[in-house]
Amino acid sequence: MKPAALFVAQRALLAAALAAAGAAHASESAHPKAQAWTPVTLQTALKDLPKGNIAAGQKVHDSMMCASCHGASGNATTLNWPSVTGQRFDYTAKILLDYRSGLRDEDERAGLMTSIARMMTPQQIADVSAYYASLPKPVAPQAQVALAAPLNAVEHKRVEQIVRRGDPNRLITGCASCHGLHGEGKGTTPAIAGQTIDYFIRTMRLYHGGARHNDVYKGMSQFSQRLGEADTQLIARYYASLGARATAKAD
Repeated sequence: MKPAALFVAQRALLAAALAAAGAAHASESAHPKAQAWTPVTLQTALKDLPKGNIAAGQKVHDSMMCASCHGASGNATTLNWPSVTGQRFDYTAKILLDYRSGLRDEDERAGLMTSIARMMTPQQIADVSAYYASLPKPVAPQAQVALAAPLNAVEHKRVEQIVRRGDPNRLITGCASCHGLHGEGKGTTPAIAGQTIDYFIRTMRLYHGGARHNDVYKGMSQFSQRLGEADTQLIARYYASLGARATAKAD
């Protein structure tokens, strides 16, 4: 089958899976209510996962059609889904466990991921997490937009303040304290450099509205409540423009 025809076939299968996920989502009450993580239970769950195998993880990525949404090499080519290439092992594993338990349940996308995660074994979760962690950091499709219209001096000063030092007047902690100086992530805190602008903004809005609530320490929920829309867009542009080049130095 030619690549174009294969892609069309994969998208058709994905649409069918999304429809099935919607039906499953509607009957979610059949599953027990997801328990929120504590720092101890999360670390225990991650420690209990088997050791991930990178080569096996690539097979999981291929067989479960992850490329249909997240790109052939984990670098998303659309604005609808996040890039997963270069993501931290612990973060990917946590998110898949979140989906499997129903702790992430904010929209139809989450419904689809829940269906996929529940088909995965702990070994497959570990394998695909190891595979993504082995790949280069992403370059957001919308990074070109940020570079074509770079932050002006005022915008750059403002976003640097929030990213590096936060804003004590609004009780906002600097992004770098959790996500790293270059957006490279730390442990279960995701890498966000090179992420698509639209996905970043949508995530912040989901936290702000309470639809997404799977952050262990509630840091993102509190951060998003105190951050205005204009600052959210500035930060999204800032991290999208970093891409792989900047984060490579941090690793």
